[in-house]
Amino acid sequence: MTITSISATGVRALPEPPPRTWIQRRLIDPFMSLLKAGLKPSSLALTAGLGVAFGLAPTFGITTLVSTAVALKLRLNVAAMQLVCHLLSPVQILILLPFLRWGATLLGHGHEVAHLSMAQIKTMVKVNGWSHVLHLLWRAELGALMIWLVAAIPVVLALYVGLQPLFRRFLKRQEAAEEQATVVV
Repeated sequence: MTITSISATGVRALPEPPPRTWIQRRLIDPFMSLLKAGLKPSSLALTAGLGVAFGLAPTFGITTLVSTAVALKLRLNVAAMQLVCHLLSPVQILILLPFLRWGATLLGHGHEVAHLSMAQIKTMVKVNGWSHVLHLLWRAELGALMIWLVAAIPVVLALYVGLQPLFRRFLKRQEAAEEQATVVV
């Protein structure tokens, strides 16, 4: 479909827009629709920053619950925070064991968890039972959460400050595109 523009310089056909990429359709467009829905750039930046922090938390099973509660308490967009959290799930899985090792070193039992792998955890469950594994890993998990909390604060602040201008720019572009579309029609 060719779009025609009528202006003081005459009638001309506007070029077709390039096809949308996967990243544009899956990542940028959902954020743009959130901006169109009235979410301010500062709120969206805070949502993205907290979503990254919760998405990288060294825990399983409570990320959705905690991030939803925080989003509701701070009146942020729950869907946007969940989108960011769940996009980071593969990274969360990759960093879980290093965080547990560092946490165990921080709070003791570092020698037992230093070279721990998923296969070793399965073997420990079979040989010693769940109680031994849970006793060993709860201190590692607590230490991992302490390290994560200390690391998450500057990450959230940096993302909050860094993403605000980016989201403002996106919003201005979107408003300009909407104005141009209304002028063309």
